[in-house]
Amino acid sequence: MDEVSCRSCGTCVLVEKFSPQHTSVQWSRSAMRACTELSGPGTHTCAALRESIDAAVRSGRVSVSTRDVDVRTRGRTVA
Repeated sequence: MDEVSCRSCGTCVLVEKFSPQHTSVQWSRSAMRACTELSGPGTHTCAALRESIDAAVRSGRVSVSTRDVDVRTRGRTVA
């Protein structure tokens, strides 16, 4: 996973891209408390962080993972 900081508030999260549509974001407790958008009621995403992640992908700082291992094979390499 790669560290990405929000360009709006500086909150840092861990990110992994599995496809253009699938992004895994790991939030620490301190990051969740620091994010100004997540502190609102009923909010489960941060648009500013999403844009920061997209910018990191465009710049090459975060790459789209290509899995050589299929989850269904329990870790065996797929040809």
